[in-house]
Amino acid sequence: MKTRNCATGLLGLCLTLPAGCSSVPPSPVPTLTVSACPLVVPCRLSPSSPRSNGDLLEALERTEAAWAECAAQVDMVYRHQPAPNNR
Repeated sequence: MKTRNCATGLLGLCLTLPAGCSSVPPSPVPTLTVSACPLVVPCRLSPSSPRSNGDLLEALERTEAAWAECAAQVDMVYRHQPAPNNR
């Protein structure tokens, strides 16, 4: 009789093993939340040597765009810095 109890236990174990080996869809990738300061790069204005009014206008437009990009970075840093207590 003891062999029968042992055989039943082994049979139950063998039947549960295939269920543990079935393929399951992979778990979703967790969403990362970054809580760091934004990356700030130096503001740079490219050199220019305009030869005509068209070149001068193009240099002016490039300079204004670079200034706008730099100002956006300064504004972003300003918004993310801690507020002083005396405001």
